[in-house]
Amino acid sequence: MTSHYDESDVRSRPNPRGTRPRSKQRPAHDRARRGIVVLVDRGRYRVELPADEQGPARSVTAMRARELGRRALAVGDRVGVVGDTSGDTDALARIVQIDPRVSMLRRTADDTDAVERVIVANADQLAVVVAAADPAPRTGFIDRALVAG
Repeated sequence: MTSHYDESDVRSRPNPRGTRPRSKQRPAHDRARRGIVVLVDRGRYRVELPADEQGPARSVTAMRARELGRRALAVGDRVGVVGDTSGDTDALARIVQIDPRVSMLRRTADDTDAVERVIVANADQLAVVVAAADPAPRTGFIDRALVAG
């Protein structure tokens, strides 16, 4: 028994995102507020926004926008933020731009690890604080930090 198929036998799935065709055009985010990342905690970032024409100085919680990819953010990164920049409890902004880094301090987890992790970016000064007696100071990191600075 032979079956014959034609166009009426084909079922097409509707576009779940509507009838608009997808494009690679992304918003420019020209009005993004500029700030500095001061805290990184499991995918959430605390960004300090200075006073400007868009609003007063404040600290906001933000997440990285999907279009930025998987590039890691570090304390000291200068970023552009959009969304809820009110700084209220439960307010969440979105980081949409990352400026190029001027400087960075990196480390590896151990000598066998090929991946370097950024500790801080765009630092102008470095202060190393260690315990004097308990626990005993580990001079290896101090030496590396001084050489990097």
